[in-house]
Amino acid sequence: MKKISTEEIKNNTVSMPGSKSYTHRLLIASALSDGTCLIKNMLKSEDTLHTLEALKQMGVKAENTEEGLRIEGTKGVLIPSSKPIYLGNSGTSMRLLTGVAAIGKDAYTLTGTDRMHERPIQDLIDALKMIAIPVKSLGDDGCPPVEIRGSRIKGGRVSLRCDTSSQFLSSLLLIAPYTEKGLDITVTHGPVSKPYIDMTVDIMEQLGVNVSRDGYNYFHVPGKQVYRHGTYTVDPDCSQAGYFWAAAAVTKKRIKVNHITKDSRQGDVRFVDVLEKMGCRVEHEKDGIAVTGAKLNAVNVDMSDMPDIVPTLAVVAAFAEGTTKIENVAHLKEKESDRLGSVALELQKMGIKAEADDAGLTVTGGKPHGAVINTYDDHRMAMSFAVAGLIVPDIQIMDERCVEKSFPDFWDVFERLYT
Repeated sequence: MKKISTEEIKNNTVSMPGSKSYTHRLLIASALSDGTCLIKNMLKSEDTLHTLEALKQMGVKAENTEEGLRIEGTKGVLIPSSKPIYLGNSGTSMRLLTGVAAIGKDAYTLTGTDRMHERPIQDLIDALKMIAIPVKSLGDDGCPPVEIRGSRIKGGRVSLRCDTSSQFLSSLLLIAPYTEKGLDITVTHGPVSKPYIDMTVDIMEQLGVNVSRDGYNYFHVPGKQVYRHGTYTVDPDCSQAGYFWAAAAVTKKRIKVNHITKDSRQGDVRFVDVLEKMGCRVEHEKDGIAVTGAKLNAVNVDMSDMPDIVPTLAVVAAFAEGTTKIENVAHLKEKESDRLGSVALELQKMGIKAEADDAGLTVTGGKPHGAVINTYDDHRMAMSFAVAGLIVPDIQIMDERCVEKSFPDFWDVFERLYT
């Protein structure tokens, strides 16, 4: 358990690790590429290492160097894995690698934690079956563990629901170049989290693959393509930056996050626009974005494109005047924890009126008091509620090491705010 200090923090400048979302995608594309890839600024966290170890089980060779991670591309030729591939509670790994296994050889079993076995993947299973991939939920409940029998994929047309996760679409897109005829994907519901789809397409295009699209409704990827080897650098993580911009908002200090600009394809960079609407001052500089806190006012905001920021915004809203409404994030109930119910419950412990419904959260600002925060083994709960502890005495974070899922150095960077 970690007790957060209310010692006054300083105006500060911080740097973030590489983006978790970009790291997953680059690992997969590099592993399927036509030669040696060097990934710089890769995030090394529990989730991304699950993806890397899974790829190694599929025959991918990788080694750490002083410059970064060096991966030997397989040209899409993967080996069977006689042992189940364990992915912890990394939903990104599970969804993206289910697609990758489909272009492998023979049977793969992807498994994880008990919570992972409650997270839905049926929509992706249904889509893979449309292109004749033998895949099934071993519990017959539409959740992992999943068994996939990889083979040479002809390709074709796929209809896909994306109202639970955009990662189902990303999974299909990433393997589409390695089909014979390519894939034509029509999105029938959703998608949620649109910027994450843009990130997937961005990585594919960076590595030389052609993708055509009609907004978020239709995607075409020709077959018989291959990802191009090269040196690639992972952008800093905007989701992680959000905790430090939030810290500025609630403490009325100025905190700048280096090497992130408004041109980032990561949707979470737009969290600064929400903070600006709440009363903060935002400065876009050539080498970063700075937020200076001020008196905060409640907002009504659609967070469907920034779901990972919802717990952070909810904590900031606890210090704002009025009632903040966070809308269109129903899919957060299927994350590492039920992030809607969990956030509301922990805010209530602090004396804040907060309610979760089927699609979002309402948070009425007030005077939070100390509490022991249950993190539900969810990294974003720990980091978000740490922000509250900067000015609320006696905030204690249970299982603080859960941040290792996405930001192993979080507490070190957080402590630097005091110096």
